[in-house]
Amino acid sequence: MAVRDNKDRSRFELDAGNEIAFANYRLTPSAVIITHTETPRALRGRGIASELVKGALDLIRRDGKKVIAGCGFVVDYLERHPEEADLLA
Repeated sequence: MAVRDNKDRSRFELDAGNEIAFANYRLTPSAVIITHTETPRALRGRGIASELVKGALDLIRRDGKKVIAGCGFVVDYLERHPEEADLLA
């Protein structure tokens, strides 16, 4: 499963079965603020949100931007994955 950047909806998306997990974002000139992550209720607890955030961070890194954690899940993810600290704005 690959995370994609749906620029029209300002969100990163990950197909999860017949549903979509997503992370909404806002752009600044140098950073991406992830404001909300959502996993379909029936699919929670399977690591899908972590996979979504990891993929989003990979895309942000590829674009040469930094990230600002604007939601609790992303804050927690970054605390659990110090190897991503270079992305923090």
